Amino acid sequence: MTTQQMSDAELAGQPAAYWTGMAYEALIGFTRARQAEHGFTQPQFWLLRNLSANDISPDGEGMTLNQLRKAMASYLRSEDDLAVEAEVLVERGWLTWGAEERLWLTEAGEAARVDLGRTSPAIRAALHEGIDDADYVTTVKVLQRLIRNAGGPVA
Repeated sequence: MTTQQMSDAELAGQPAAYWTGMAYEALIGFTRARQAEHGFTQPQFWLLRNLSANDISPDGEGMTLNQLRKAMASYLRSEDDLAVEAEVLVERGWLTWGAEERLWLTEAGEAARVDLGRTSPAIRAALHEGIDDADYVTTVKVLQRLIRNAGGPVA
């Protein structure tokens, strides 16, 4: 029986962890495939964002790979190799190595971050097709409550 054939009562009995895991894998896979079509990886975009004073970086200071791994710990996947991803960006001229093994964002890297960020609205629109904002907000609130009920942090 598919979920489309289940009654609301049957769906209400489904395990949230199963569905959130399925959703996570599908959403990450979709996002990464769309980014690959544009010639970059999600970890590469995260590197640019975390090193940009115009985005996540609090001060625009360079960071070591270990500092970047720590900053991205909540969303890096086990298969993400920041050293390999950083080297690709160094070869493109978007990052550069500085003193104390710190990576720095170049002007070209900042321009690339802005350009790559323009892909995000289309990815979001495709994922949100057929879902109105009110339903999405309700879903996020329910997920936050499940997290709190499980004793986890809600940012």
